[in-house]
Amino acid sequence: MTRRIRTYRELSGEDRSGIVAQVVAQQDRVRERLRAVRHTVAVMSGKGGVGKSFVTALLAAALAEAGKRVGVLDADLQGPTAARMLGVGREPLAVRDDDVVPPEGARGVRVISSDLLLAEGAPLKWKEPGEARFVWRGTLEAGMLREFLADVAWGELDLLLVDLPPGTDRLTTLMELLPGLTGVLAVTIPSDASLRAVARSLQLAREGRIRILGIVENMANYRCAHCGAQGPLMTGDAADRLAAEAAAPVLARLPFDPAVQAAVDGGRIGEPADPAFAALAAALLARVEGA
Repeated sequence: MTRRIRTYRELSGEDRSGIVAQVVAQQDRVRERLRAVRHTVAVMSGKGGVGKSFVTALLAAALAEAGKRVGVLDADLQGPTAARMLGVGREPLAVRDDDVVPPEGARGVRVISSDLLLAEGAPLKWKEPGEARFVWRGTLEAGMLREFLADVAWGELDLLLVDLPPGTDRLTTLMELLPGLTGVLAVTIPSDASLRAVARSLQLAREGRIRILGIVENMANYRCAHCGAQGPLMTGDAADRLAAEAAAPVLARLPFDPAVQAAVDGGRIGEPADPAFAALAAALLARVEGA
């Protein structure tokens, strides 16, 4: 027997809790806050360890270098890394009466992340009720993502990149919060294991009628930090197979460069500069602005 849970839109009778009005008000607030944001792009993988946050940070910096106004929302609440990669310090966030001012990182990219709300090295903890904590945790995480969208003064942006955590849960939440989502950018590595994980996320996007902007193959090869020569790093053709299945282009094949990785891990984006990300930024802009 299949059981179906009604949504708040299907509630009948008197709504004494005011849940419908609360949800509608929240959606209106998100919509109003993002009114000056031209494009919102979810960067996803479905699998950890593919360098998705690394790609998001360098892509954001490359877009800003190209003259675009860019924001990054780190939706990986349990494992936030975007702020550190973009060189944002540990200063307290500026809070005004009605919003939070996002700090600026490399190239002026505006960033919000749970990392900026926590003490150094502290895990994210929820103050959920003592029973059925797993139920409340999902609600609290969705609420925090909504606050990052609605309560942060993003201002006028050409692109807001949302760095999603592994898995598909946060993509589902984002699609509900942002019915006007421009599209998704999928990051994979060449391996078959990555292929299967990313394919599930892309299937969810298709079911939600979200545009797949393209595929990025990270760690496509290895670039020597000393001589610049490139060679194979791993086997597999995940990017090509995902692109064929999604009817979307492979926007970039990015090498693994230890020097670039070390610089980004230290919050020093652009030391050294990587031209591969300038090409990725141009390819993504062509997709979103040609929509």
